[in-house]
Amino acid sequence: MARKTNYSYIGIAFIVLVFGILFIPKIVDRLSSADVAREESRTQNIGLQTDNGDPLAYVLYNDEKRKVPAFSFTNQQGETISNKDYLGKVYVLEFFFTTCPSICPIMNRNLVTIQNQFPERQDFGIASITINPTFDTPEVLNAYAESYGVVNPNWHFLTGNKEAIYELANVGFNLFVAEDVEVAGGFEHSGNFALIDKEGYIRSRLDDFGNPKIYYYGLNETPNEDNGQKEEISILIQDINKLLNEHPY
Repeated sequence: MARKTNYSYIGIAFIVLVFGILFIPKIVDRLSSADVAREESRTQNIGLQTDNGDPLAYVLYNDEKRKVPAFSFTNQQGETISNKDYLGKVYVLEFFFTTCPSICPIMNRNLVTIQNQFPERQDFGIASITINPTFDTPEVLNAYAESYGVVNPNWHFLTGNKEAIYELANVGFNLFVAEDVEVAGGFEHSGNFALIDKEGYIRSRLDDFGNPKIYYYGLNETPNEDNGQKEEISILIQDINKLLNEHPY
């Protein structure tokens, strides 16, 4: 009986050996292929989350494409700059003030990051409009720009008539600004950026419901920051690229 049992073990071992030779390489190959497929799928999903390739939407007002209202202010070099100087350029617009103790430093660090993504593009610019023009003279704005490492010649820090600035912000862009002595710094404003195309139209990508986002959140400095708001600087950079490569209609 013991001899028969040994023969049985030998037979089973032989069958296992043949199975391993024939089928294990195929199983490994299929598993490897599945891993590649999963990796490709994951890469595609990341791409869809960051940029779906669709053209940017126009922001509408009374069913018409919203264009930047006419403006004319003085920049940090003492030059007169108007909305016409930005025609033919894609640009980002913000409202800020140099003595802001809270959100403005974050916004302008992010704008420097954006500036540095387009060092050779003469058709890209930024408009930073102060909401405290009494203090923010061209000299003050020039020193502020230098302190942040502003090198783009189309990045203008603008000052001028206070009523005109507040009208442009609150009515022209619907970007809230106000003077309030009870808040830190004495002024309130949104932390959003507007994106304008080469023809002067306000543009944005669509949200999850198919509506224009209108503005880009300018306060998160890193994608991992968790304050209840998604990081949007990276998608703003993508959307600037889209508009730079877009053919005018």
